[in-house]
Amino acid sequence: MDNFEEYLRQGEPTKAEKAKVWKTAIGLQQVDGLKPSEYLIATAKQNIEGDISIEQVKQRLDSYYKQHPVKKTENRTEEADKVSARIAEILSEQTFTFSPVEYLTIHRRLFHGLYSYAGKIRDYNITKQEWVLNGETVLYASAESLKATLEYDFEQEKKFKYKGLTLQEIIEHIAHFISNLWQIHIFGEGNTRTTAIFLIKYLRKLGFKEVNNNLFAEYSWYFRNALVRANFEDLSKGIHKTEEYLICFLSNLLIGTNYSLKNREMHIQYTDTVKTPNDTVFDTVFDMIRKNNKIAATEISERLKVSLSTVKRRIRELKEKGCIVRIGSDKTGYWKVNEQ
Repeated sequence: MDNFEEYLRQGEPTKAEKAKVWKTAIGLQQVDGLKPSEYLIATAKQNIEGDISIEQVKQRLDSYYKQHPVKKTENRTEEADKVSARIAEILSEQTFTFSPVEYLTIHRRLFHGLYSYAGKIRDYNITKQEWVLNGETVLYASAESLKATLEYDFEQEKKFKYKGLTLQEIIEHIAHFISNLWQIHIFGEGNTRTTAIFLIKYLRKLGFKEVNNNLFAEYSWYFRNALVRANFEDLSKGIHKTEEYLICFLSNLLIGTNYSLKNREMHIQYTDTVKTPNDTVFDTVFDMIRKNNKIAATEISERLKVSLSTVKRRIRELKEKGCIVRIGSDKTGYWKVNEQ
């Protein structure tokens, strides 16, 4: 990723924008453990400099891999290179339609020539062992119901009204929608990368023009694990579905919060004595008070969807740690925040 920092520091708008797109495109390969080649990096820099177009980038990659063929079962660098270029192309386009067809088209554009089923709905059931689940798998939609499930989720989202919602509520709803869309896992492979690109384009449509896509570049693996945790439960072991990690990612992405995004904390057996699962609520309560020093505990409880007693307990802990001080009465006063 450091290959493109020079363009971001220079501040030249066109080059910086292209560098951001390329960082996102390359970073997203990490969700499948892929790493683009040095040849791709060098070619991408030529595109950023304005020496060649994105179409020429793709042509050079096609030519390069014809001259340097690799066994795709042993080395997926070709996939990483070509998909990175295609993501960069899609993210550079000012086009989007909210529909299942658009979702399928993104997959086809990303993986044509790489997967025989590019842009096609899978016709078999799948499982995937997940590190974050200690080898367990999310239960994905069955092959027989994929098309109907996909169309249903899109139809429900089209009907949904964002009017009157707070920004936090909007983020929570988007997390829920994208979590459900990902869980269908309509594609055999490339599901997360396709979903991420679709999400970025959808967020632009919703008006989030300045999305911090660096998060997809630097935390793509966290994004995938957050989707996994949002769709896995084992009540016999006390493990519940939770969208809190996905909400933290989207909050950082859309409104610039600074939640800690650490993969190990999502592991179902995570027991770090320094940081517990409740710390996410603790940090979130503090962040909400920072943003609105007159916010009431009841509002925090409603927005976080946690009990009022939990919020009051976190507020008490914040006061004891010296993070916040109450000025005035409970009804008319405000919180003084200690930023240190």
